[in-house]
Amino acid sequence: MKITPMKNKILTIGLLLCSVTLSAQQQIANSNFESWQTVNSGEEPTNWNGFLSAGGLLSSFAGDQLESSTDIRPGSAGTKSARIFSNSTIGVIANGNLTVGKINMGSAAPTNTSNYNSSIIADANFSEAYTDTPDSLIFWAKFIPASGNTTDSARVSAIIHDNYAFRDPIDAPSQVYLVGTAIKNFAKTNSAWIRMSIPFNYSFVNTPVFILITFTTNKTPGGGSDNDQLWIDDVELKNTNANIETNQNSLVQVAINDGQLSILNHENEDGTIEVFDLQGRKIYSETLESNFDVSNLRQFIVRVQTNKAAFSKIYTQN
Repeated sequence: MKITPMKNKILTIGLLLCSVTLSAQQQIANSNFESWQTVNSGEEPTNWNGFLSAGGLLSSFAGDQLESSTDIRPGSAGTKSARIFSNSTIGVIANGNLTVGKINMGSAAPTNTSNYNSSIIADANFSEAYTDTPDSLIFWAKFIPASGNTTDSARVSAIIHDNYAFRDPIDAPSQVYLVGTAIKNFAKTNSAWIRMSIPFNYSFVNTPVFILITFTTNKTPGGGSDNDQLWIDDVELKNTNANIETNQNSLVQVAINDGQLSILNHENEDGTIEVFDLQGRKIYSETLESNFDVSNLRQFIVRVQTNKAAFSKIYTQN
C-alpha cells in the first residue's frame, strides 16, 4: 500500500488593494516529484499513482510505465522529474498514465468505459483533498512522440469536484459533481521543456472538496505509438492575480476594505455587479455604484458586466 505524506501547502499572502489578506493557495503534495517510493516491482512518486498501483479486473497485467528521471526542467531547484511512457502489447497501445487518483483497468480495449482514473475519496492514497479554486494549473512538460507525428498530443486534466468518486474521462454521474476543469491537449515540444499554464473553467455550482489530476502520453485512449515519452515537473496551482481583477480595458476594479465590497469605476462605465456564493446562489445584484457588506462571507464569486467587458473572480477572505 502506498504511504501518503501529510498534504503540503504553499503559503502565499496577497493584499486586496492593501486592505484584505487572502488565504494561502493550496498545493498538491510532492508536486515537484522529488520523493519516490517502491511499488511492487517498480517505483511511483509519493502521493501520485501509475499502473503499478492500479485496480480493476486486469490490474494484475499492469506494466511499469512510470519512473523517476534526472532530466529536469530549466532552472529547477530539484533533481528529479516524472517520466511516463506508452507500451505496445500485441499491437494495442497502453498510454502512459500519472494521476493523484487511482487507475482502473477494466478492459483490454483502451476506449472501453471501464478504463478510467478516479478519486477514491475514502482512501487518501488515491485521492487529493482540495478546497481551493485556483485560476490556473501550471507545470513543465517535455513530450516526445516516438513516431515524431505532429498530430499526436499528450493530455493533462485537472478536475476539481465535490464529494464523489469522480471519474476521468468524465461520465454522466460524475458530471453532476463537477466544480471546475483545466484540460489541455498539447503537441510535441521538440525535445525541449515547456512551461504550460492552463486556465480553470468553473461551473460555480458545487463545492470544491477534491481534485483529480491526470497526465497521459496521448489524448486518445490507445492512441499514439509504442514508447511515446512525457516528462512532467513542478506542478503548481495558482491564482495569478488573486488580489485584484480588472477588465480588459483596466477601467473597472474590485475593492474590498473592512468587509465592504465596492467597485473602482475609473471612467464611470455603466454596468452591474453580482455576488454569488460557491453554490451559485445569488446574494447581491446591483449597479456598479453599489457597495456590499461581505464581512460574513469567506469565499464568494464576484461577476462584473460593463458595456465594454465582463469578468468574474472567486475571492477568499480570512
